[in-house]
Amino acid sequence: MNWRSKINARAIVLYAGILLAFSLPPAKKITVYLIGDSTMSIKQVKAYPETGWGMPFVYFFDSTVTVDNRAQNGRSTRTFMAENRWQPVVNNLQEGDYVFIQFGHNDEVKTKASYTTEEEFKNNLIKYVTDTRSRNAIPVLVTPVARRKFDSTGKLESTHELYSAIVRTTAREQHVPLIDLDRKSQALLQSMGVENSKLLFLQLKPGEHPNYPGGKEDNTHFNELGARMMAEIVLAEIRTLNLELAGRITKPAK
Repeated sequence: MNWRSKINARAIVLYAGILLAFSLPPAKKITVYLIGDSTMSIKQVKAYPETGWGMPFVYFFDSTVTVDNRAQNGRSTRTFMAENRWQPVVNNLQEGDYVFIQFGHNDEVKTKASYTTEEEFKNNLIKYVTDTRSRNAIPVLVTPVARRKFDSTGKLESTHELYSAIVRTTAREQHVPLIDLDRKSQALLQSMGVENSKLLFLQLKPGEHPNYPGGKEDNTHFNELGARMMAEIVLAEIRTLNLELAGRITKPAK
């Protein structure tokens, strides 16, 4: 093939690509619903710099995606439904939408009014999955994000062992995509170590922030940096799972 033929062949490929791009229908707009607890939820101004990971998560996607964060502080799988927070989501679900389901922090604490037994927790997760699928939407189960709790040797302790295991089992049995945020966030915190991991949480000295004049030492809830890093873990797992949603992630500017 001479050089003229090579140029013509490349031009044909280029024009074909352009024509294909114009002929493809635009991606259908979808909504990604987030349901869960305070580690995911949108915070009031008076709580800043506390930040749920669902807040930065909004900005990862292109214009075809709307992220609707319905997570609420202190809620469990049971109380989220009992307060009629779930049914409005079901009523609005459209084919192709996603529901990210992350509970456990408040389900597992027996001294809280939000406590659910292991059996209740699993049954509630199944209901979320079943209801989502009934609307031709896509459920994604997420294990509860890790707390910052190190032992005397500097090893991070797992604080969601039982309820995270229930989420994993339910995902496997129901054939639901699983994002194991518990294990992934544990690995991140362990890699950062006892002191540096404080940089991700709501840790403030007295007088450091007007919302917390007496300071704050919170090893459950994140600051802006921690929330973004947890959201980035979720984003990476969306890609690893090869969900259709991964194709809607905003490409970084070159």
